[in-house]
Amino acid sequence: MPLPKESNYTIKDIYDLPEGERAELIDGTIYDMAPPSRMHQKLVTKLTSIIDRYISENHGACEVYPAPFAVFLNKDDKTYVEPDISVICDQNKLDDRGCSGAPDWIIEIVSPGSQRMDYMTKLFKYRTAGVREYWIVDPAQEKILVYIFGKQEDFMQYSFEEEIPVGIYSEFKINISELLKQ
Repeated sequence: MPLPKESNYTIKDIYDLPEGERAELIDGTIYDMAPPSRMHQKLVTKLTSIIDRYISENHGACEVYPAPFAVFLNKDDKTYVEPDISVICDQNKLDDRGCSGAPDWIIEIVSPGSQRMDYMTKLFKYRTAGVREYWIVDPAQEKILVYIFGKQEDFMQYSFEEEIPVGIYSEFKINISELLKQ
């Protein structure tokens, strides 16, 4: 798990970090981020590519952004995250700094040190902030947890071998094993 630093930090403290140092800020606590593994980066690249292609081919209004991409979940200056993949459909949330408000779909790739953050802390933060869909992709266990938030909340678990339906796009399915073969 990323090591937390004391509470009461703000987004200004994130921007004041030394060059090349990455961290997230959740409720005033800074969490250092470790460099991602090769498999982590491969999954981010492949997923971002297929999502972007789907949006483009279907003339969608949403945009997909891989980390590092700033997401300011709340209206305060105490929470700043960099999801591995963010899909934003409301263009009014986007500016030169990143996304102000909840993305529609977030994907986090689990690293050995990020399990608690991805499975617990971020799950709660994303749900309460208004994210519509949250995927937790765990390469070590080759499983994906899919959370659908809103009026009809749902939770599903898939293996890398299965077709995973995308909640925000009714016709879109992703098979991670097939994606990794490309």
